[in-house]
Amino acid sequence: MKNFLLNMPTEIFFGKNQIEVLGKRLEKENVKSVLLAYGKGSIKKSGLYDKIISQLSGISVKITELPGIDPNPRISSVAKGAELCRENKVDFIIAAGAGSVIDCCKAIAAARYYSGDPWDFFIRRTSVKKALPICAILTLAATGSEMNGGCVLTNEETQEKLAMGSIRLKPKFSILDPTYTFTLPKNQTVAGIADIMSHVFEQYFSYPDAALQDYMSEAVLKTVIENAPVVVAEPENYEARANIMWAGTVALNGLLELGKDGDWATHMIEHELSAKYDITHGVGLAILTPNWMKHVLDGKNCCKFAKYGRNVWNITEKDDMKAALQAIEKTREFFNSIGLPQTLSEIGIDASKFDEMAESALKNTIVGTFKKLNKDDIVEIYRMSL
Repeated sequence: MKNFLLNMPTEIFFGKNQIEVLGKRLEKENVKSVLLAYGKGSIKKSGLYDKIISQLSGISVKITELPGIDPNPRISSVAKGAELCRENKVDFIIAAGAGSVIDCCKAIAAARYYSGDPWDFFIRRTSVKKALPICAILTLAATGSEMNGGCVLTNEETQEKLAMGSIRLKPKFSILDPTYTFTLPKNQTVAGIADIMSHVFEQYFSYPDAALQDYMSEAVLKTVIENAPVVVAEPENYEARANIMWAGTVALNGLLELGKDGDWATHMIEHELSAKYDITHGVGLAILTPNWMKHVLDGKNCCKFAKYGRNVWNITEKDDMKAALQAIEKTREFFNSIGLPQTLSEIGIDASKFDEMAESALKNTIVGTFKKLNKDDIVEIYRMSL
C-alpha cells in the first residue's frame, strides 16, 4: 500500500427531510447571495425546488438561478454560471440534481475566480486557486460527486470530455435524501447503478494491493448487486434506495482508492463515446466494462478477477482463469438483468469513429494502470462492444 493523504471535509446530511437543515446551514456560513443551479426541471416536478425556495425564503439571501444544465454538462454552462456569480456577488452555490449538475457547479465555483477560458482547468493550463463553496442536493445515485473534488465536463466545440479536480471543489455539505430518487425513470436509475459499480472496479482492479480497501470495494459491490433488482421492481423502496445512494457516495469519496493508483481506463474510453455521441455515461460503462475486463485478463492478473468472482458472486470454481471468466460473464449478465444494453450497436453506434476516439483518449494521458492500453487495445475494446 502506498502512502496517502485522507481529507474528507464534506458534511453529509443523509436521510428523510434533511432539506430542513439547508437554511440554518447557510445562515451558519453567513451566506448573502446564492446561485441555485439545476437541470431540465425534474426538481420542480418532484417538489424539491419548492422545498429549496422555502428554505431560502426563511433567511435573508439573494437567489440567482441557473436552470437547464445538461446530463453531459457543457463548458458553455460553466462560463454562463461564472458570469452570473460575478454579476450577482454570489458567495455560495447550491447544486440541486444529479452528478452532472454538481460537476458543472464545481467548475463554476472555480471559474468564478478565473478570468480566462474555464476549459483551461480541464486541459491543465491552470489549476484551481480559489473556489466558491458548494452545497450538493443529490437526486440520483451515481457519480459520488456529492463528496469528492472531481468533475467531468464536455466541450461541445472540440467534442472533448475531460476531468479535473481539486480539494477546493469538495462540497461544503451535501444533502442526501433517498426519497428524491423515488420518481427517477428506470433508465436513469440503472445507468447510475452501472456508474457506481464502474467506479468501484476502477479502484479495485488497480495496484498496489490494499486489503482493507479491496474488502470495502467488494462490500459496496455486493450492496449494489443485492439492492439493484429491488429498486427496479419497487422504485419507492426506501431501504433499497438508501443503500444504493450511500453506496454511490462511498464508491467515489476517496476511501476505496487510498494507497492505490486507480485504473480509470474504462472511464477514459467511455468519455470519448459520450463526448462524440452524447450517450448516458452509465450506459456506456455498462457496455464497455465486461469487454475491458476480458481484454486485459491474463495469466498474471486472473487471480484478482477470480477473487472478485469468489467474494462478490460466490463463484466456487478453484481454477483462477476459469473463475475469472465466470466473474466477467456474471458482470455482463447482471447489467443485462436490470435492463442495460450489452452492445454499442443497440444504442446506434458503429465502428466509424473508433480510431478517432482511441487517439483522442490517449492524447492527454496514459490510459490504464492495471494494464496500460495503447490505441490498438482501445479500438479492440470498442470492437468487442459492438
